[in-house]
Amino acid sequence: MKIAIIGTGNLGLSIAKGLIINNTYTDLYLTKRNLDSIREYEEYKSVFLTSDNSEAVKNADILIFAVQPGQFETILKEVKEHLNEKHVIISTITGFQLSRIEAQINVDFPIIRAMPNTAISVARSMTCLCSNTAGVSKLPIAEAIFNGLGTSMIIEEKLMQAATVLCASGIAFWMRLIRATTQGGVQMGFDADVALTMSMHTAMGAASLLIESGTHPEEEIDRVTTPRGCTITGLNEMEHQGLSSSLIKGLNASFDKINEIAKQ
Repeated sequence: MKIAIIGTGNLGLSIAKGLIINNTYTDLYLTKRNLDSIREYEEYKSVFLTSDNSEAVKNADILIFAVQPGQFETILKEVKEHLNEKHVIISTITGFQLSRIEAQINVDFPIIRAMPNTAISVARSMTCLCSNTAGVSKLPIAEAIFNGLGTSMIIEEKLMQAATVLCASGIAFWMRLIRATTQGGVQMGFDADVALTMSMHTAMGAASLLIESGTHPEEEIDRVTTPRGCTITGLNEMEHQGLSSSLIKGLNASFDKINEIAKQ
């Protein structure tokens, strides 16, 4: 696949890293205004850097847009004359609905919205996908790209805002939980680097256990809690202090904010 990433900032670069690690391309074009920060990627085979978005569009079939929301419409207008029947548009732009993208290019192109997270750089992203009518037949292409970079799931467009909070913002939420358990480990006597390693791998183990066993979290919690034990004592104290409530409130606050942004 000839792929162009339009806007190689943090997310775009994470996608590029994942594509390179998995060799999921024949040619890969990366665009950015200032190329100095991504010069190292010229060393990879069939990776091309350019500040000209139109050049990237003309040389690629799959166009992954990862620019800031305020830049997206301008860039679409800039490149739309170079779009043709070979192109599939994949947008990672938060809050940009499919109908809004269609209105900018005035042509019935396959358009897919993708919401990955930054774990895509280590091929562990949870990426949610949806498409316009013309893009339904192209969803397998997007799945092939993003399944090589983690796990993908096709959802309804009306749920994309919530998916952004749960999966993309969710990376930051889980990082904060890992940091908190690390701090607790330090207080109990471990060096910070040791506590971090223990917290990271315990979090990974918990997620892997659910993924591979297909069990419910509460079922696995029951396996490690014993009457009057340290686990149930710790869990109950966390709940008394509002752990689950705080997490749910945080998710809903982010959801309210993203809906506010989408209306602007």
